[in-house]
Amino acid sequence: MRRSLLRMTLRQLQVFQAVCRNQSFSRAAEEMALTQSAVSQQVRQLEEQVNQPLFEYVGRKLYLTEAATSLLAASDDIFTRLESLDMSLSTLQGSLQGELRLAVVSSIQYLTPHLLAAFRGRYPGVIFRLEVTSRAQVIQRLRDNQDDVVLMGLVPEDRALEFFPFLNNPIIAVANPSHPLAGKPRLALAEMEQVMVLQREPGSGTRKAGDDFLQEKRVHLQQQMQIGSGESLIQGAIAGLGMALVSEHGAAPFLRSGELVCLSFTELPLYRSWCAVHARGKRLSPVAQAFLDFLRTERALIRTLAERFTG
Repeated sequence: MRRSLLRMTLRQLQVFQAVCRNQSFSRAAEEMALTQSAVSQQVRQLEEQVNQPLFEYVGRKLYLTEAATSLLAASDDIFTRLESLDMSLSTLQGSLQGELRLAVVSSIQYLTPHLLAAFRGRYPGVIFRLEVTSRAQVIQRLRDNQDDVVLMGLVPEDRALEFFPFLNNPIIAVANPSHPLAGKPRLALAEMEQVMVLQREPGSGTRKAGDDFLQEKRVHLQQQMQIGSGESLIQGAIAGLGMALVSEHGAAPFLRSGELVCLSFTELPLYRSWCAVHARGKRLSPVAQAFLDFLRTERALIRTLAERFTG
């Protein structure tokens, strides 16, 4: 190893990360409560230690050099390991502490805070960073190793992932109470061919589950309208644009309020599973491992929490 690299300090790496995050020396200085000259000095020292420039300007925009990209990955790994060490030391002292970075698809966003609250009831020293996003973005976040764990429905089969199901995910048909099919008992799936069906974007797990199910049942939708997000889909059904196949956990607040009704199709709900997912071979922090153990072992508690989000 180059001896110059051993002269790096954690403070230098923190300043460097701030410049990368903000793509600006002045904004990094503001974030770190330093002067801009102090930030520039720390970066110059790092450049001397790696013997390569870390940033370059094209026009007025700051870009990372190849050396900076490598250093950023290494510094992220260093701070992740230090955070894991801190958690391990806390565990040895009898208390689990640290941050859990979690990303979830929008369909489970209402249930997730209740899961986290139950987990934190066991480990009050844990805090959370929660991102709610689309399935496509969750897959990208898995690729970029941005989170400790993600919660999603349909796990991609073409990636090196570890996962396990922890809760049923019922997919139901919903509509405005004034919809022509509302209140009718024992509806056949073929009835969907006569009405407008609101759909998620093609990459959505709920959309794929619904498409595969209808194809298997030989139901051919005649009227479809694509609406981007799960929340927009539910709001579209509330507005009377059509019926929609949605996760019951996402629709539950609106079913309770009476803004939506569940349509009585005889072959629904369609049951899929919510899964906890992380990259295969990922070094899990003590907090992340404890959260996965919680999801594995507390199935009865999780089902009880989920009851408020199911009919």
